[in-house]
Amino acid sequence: MALTWALLFGLTGQPAVADESCLQSARTDLERLYCEVMAEGAGRGLPSQADFRRNEPQVQALLLRGPARRLGLQVPDAGRTPERSKPSVEATTTEPAPEPAETQPVRAAGLSDCRLSGERILCPDRTFELVPNRPNRELAPGVLAPDNRLGLRAWEGDRTNETAVRRYLSDAYDRYIPKMVEIGLGANTMSFTAFYNAFQTLEAGGVNFADRMEQTFQLLKQDKQSLAVKARYHSELPDTLTLCDDINRDIIVCDNVATNWVFVRQDR
Repeated sequence: MALTWALLFGLTGQPAVADESCLQSARTDLERLYCEVMAEGAGRGLPSQADFRRNEPQVQALLLRGPARRLGLQVPDAGRTPERSKPSVEATTTEPAPEPAETQPVRAAGLSDCRLSGERILCPDRTFELVPNRPNRELAPGVLAPDNRLGLRAWEGDRTNETAVRRYLSDAYDRYIPKMVEIGLGANTMSFTAFYNAFQTLEAGGVNFADRMEQTFQLLKQDKQSLAVKARYHSELPDTLTLCDDINRDIIVCDNVATNWVFVRQDR
């Protein structure tokens, strides 16, 4: 979720500007490196300092890798960066963020005969395996090309109609997850809660959610062609199938709001 989150709220079309207080307010080595990169004028395309802070250390390191390399600076080990609080959607919108419990997708009854087994979900007729981020050599030809689009339908309804919003976002999420797996970023997906909150935040700010998601998808493909990504950023696993929902016959997604896991059918 976090990498996508950074791009969703960092796409201003203009470079972020570092002010004089940047270094004084930096709390970690990665935040200090961000300030150095901005001071050297190499931060074009980076999110603002506030949005940069909302991302996990591993994602911060990924965002800084290219600019730091061009300046001959070393990126600190993200694993040693102190933990920070989870991002608050209220910081980016004047409207209250929806309660996480209310934004959880309805869990599928079709998983009642399945069971979790480490990095697998075992069902009577299917086996699903946790999908990592995949190197480009393992991807289908052409998936990183510009004409491969996310293709979400634009929202045209009343945002206060919760039933319509959920129906729209459920359909959009069912497309978003397979497309992220397709480009080898299955371990960088947003939870449904984050997806829901991104929609509310962007649309409340007058930004077309589908257009912004498309921009983000295109940028992710560009970065994937030049930047290596870790297969996984943590070893945590879901502890119960009540956290899981099937996207389609081939994909199951589990999340505890903070963390998202995507499982793909092995024999598909």
